[in-house]
Order: sequence, then C-alpha cells, then structure tokens
Amino acid sequence: MMNRRQFVGTAGAAFLAGMPSAFAATYDLVIRGGRVIDPSMGLDATRDVAISGGRIAAVEASIAADAAATIDARGKVVTAGLIDIHTHAGRSKEGPFMCLQDGVTGWVDAGSGGADNIDAVAAIARSAPQTGRCLINIARTGVVTPTGELHDINAANVAMAQAAVERNRDVVVGVKARLSDNVAGENDLEALRRAQEVARTFNLPVMIHIGQNYSPLRSLLALLKRGDIITHIYAPGKNGILDDSGILRPEVLAAHRRGVIFDFGNGVSDHFDWDTVEKATKQGLWPDTFSTDWNANSKTSGVVDLPNVMSKFIMFGMPLNQIIAAATVNAARCFPAFDDRGTLNTGAPADIAIMELREGTFEFFDNYNSKRTGHQRLVPSEIVLGGKRVAKA
Repeated sequence: MMNRRQFVGTAGAAFLAGMPSAFAATYDLVIRGGRVIDPSMGLDATRDVAISGGRIAAVEASIAADAAATIDARGKVVTAGLIDIHTHAGRSKEGPFMCLQDGVTGWVDAGSGGADNIDAVAAIARSAPQTGRCLINIARTGVVTPTGELHDINAANVAMAQAAVERNRDVVVGVKARLSDNVAGENDLEALRRAQEVARTFNLPVMIHIGQNYSPLRSLLALLKRGDIITHIYAPGKNGILDDSGILRPEVLAAHRRGVIFDFGNGVSDHFDWDTVEKATKQGLWPDTFSTDWNANSKTSGVVDLPNVMSKFIMFGMPLNQIIAAATVNAARCFPAFDDRGTLNTGAPADIAIMELREGTFEFFDNYNSKRTGHQRLVPSEIVLGGKRVAKA
C-alpha cells in the first residue's frame, strides 16, 4: 500500500505527464556562438539565434533559454540562407536538393525553359524543398546549346511567352534573354525588345545575359529599366563593360545609378576572366548580387558552389559583409517572391546558412582556366530550412 507521500508523488507525476507543454522547451532550435553576419540589420557580431515555429524568434548575445535542439556554431559564420538568382536548378528533380546542400535556400532558374517547356521547369520549382522560382526564356525553346536559341528571331514569340507566364504566374518571376553573339547574333536588340514586351504585361523584370554581344552594350543598356538585371557583368571581349583601353564605359555606371542590377553570374564559358574583374572593381564596379549559373556539373567546374563563388571576391578586397549581402538581402530584393528572405530579423522564415571561413591556400578559376590563389574560402557547414536542420547528403 502506498503512503500519502508516495501517492502524492505518483499523482503529481501523472498530472504533469498529462500536461506536456508545462515544461516544454522555449525554442525549437538555438544556433549558439556563431559570427552572425546580417547586412539587413547591420549586424556582424557573435550571437545566438533562436528559432520557434519555423521562424526567427530572437538574435541575442546570449540566449539562456532551453531548446529542443542546438547547433554549435562557434568559429563559424551564420547568415540568412543564400539566394542564387541565376541557376539552372529547374532542369532536373535533383537540382534543388543539390543546391540546398550548398546553403542555397532560395533559387531562380534563369531561362532553362521557354514557352514550349517552362511547365516542366515550373513543376520542379513548385516541388523543391526550398523556394524555387523561374525566369521564362524569351526563346520558346529555352536554352539551346551550343548553337544558341535566338539566331531565328521567330523563336522569340511574345504571345506564346505571355500565355506561358499566365499559366505559371505562381513561379515565373521574370523574363530571360541570352544576348551574347553566339546565342542571338544581330537579333539581340529585337530579342530584348520582345522580352520587355512580355515583362511589361506582368510588371516583371528582365534578366539579360551579356558577353561578346553583336550590338554595342550602350544599345542594350538603353532598353533596360530599373530592377532589370544584367548577368555575367565581367564578360570579356567586344562590347563589354570595358572599352578598348580597359576603362569602364560611362553608360555602365549610368545604368547602375538608375537602378539596373549587376549580377556576377560565374558560369563556365566566356562569362568572366580575372583581368576584367580586376580592372572593373578597381574602378568601383562590384557585383550587386552573386550567382553561379549553376548546373548539375558545377561541382566539377570552376563554380563548385555559391560560397566558393563568393570567396573569389575576398581575393579582390570586397568586404565580407558586402559579399554576404550580395548573396542574401540584395538577392532577395530582386524578386517579390523573396521579400521576407535574406534576413535573420525576428519573424523572418528560419532559413539559415552556416559556413566555415577557412584560412589557407585555395585555388580559384575563371572561365578560361586561369588560376588565382586566395587565402580564405567560405565552405558550407550546416543548413537550416524552415527552422529544421537539413540532413547532409
């Protein structure tokens, strides 16, 4: 027979067992002791980050409250989840998952699909574990390599593109036009005019891929509006951002001042060389956003991943907080679909990238297999998506 003390203890235990919330953890997850860099809040300091219900609950110097789970981020960089605005992740079902492993919690497929095949790309964006969006290629075929998709201007069918956007308004966030000479030739200006016609219908931005263009760059820039995006900004060769003397063209800076966004766009073929990067950055033209031009083979190319691409600019003296901004808050501002991303502000979705900033000797490559050696490199370590830790592949 139980005495009174035993009975009360047993009854109390049973009572508490029926009230699991009485002593529940304050937070679902706390990331402790990392170097939190959040340019959206002007923050670069050692902080704890608490998550509850899939959202940022607190960012403080020390969070003593208990948590259901913790991540030790001491010695690592903690940022909002990375956003890559120029990928081709929509080409395969595996693409979004591969990007996520690199810390990319938001991506845009930049023109893999046109009117003929955007539905398949859109379906992958909808089913992705993270936020995925698409730019529709003004060419109905989408990207065609190596011959290019705009040598026949009839491929740039405005009515078909408009109809394709209409049926995919939930994920199509802009229009893409690849305008390098080997893709469009003398059709570059007309293709851009048609892309803008589609964009105007839905109040969307246009992203243009430049590099070795047939037409002078000033003619292309004249057709761009505030919020439009130029990718592969450091492409060398004719009609690029530098004149024959290596001087930044004045119309480039004028376009930047009026709100055209300049995106790095690493890629693998003729999209940048070290010499152009060095000359342009010395004259003040830094990327607003970083992107990879990612595909499933990027790991074995000079791209590797978005943190590796970001690391290339540490070599050129770009401050780390500006580098982080270009892959988070700046990228988020390009498209309304990412309005609440790119920040660790309280209440924001808890998409977080944790990276190591390794010290050592690292080789980085441009698109011409030219090597430069840097001494710092960002490497993905942990990813949190929607408040949950992402399992490593």
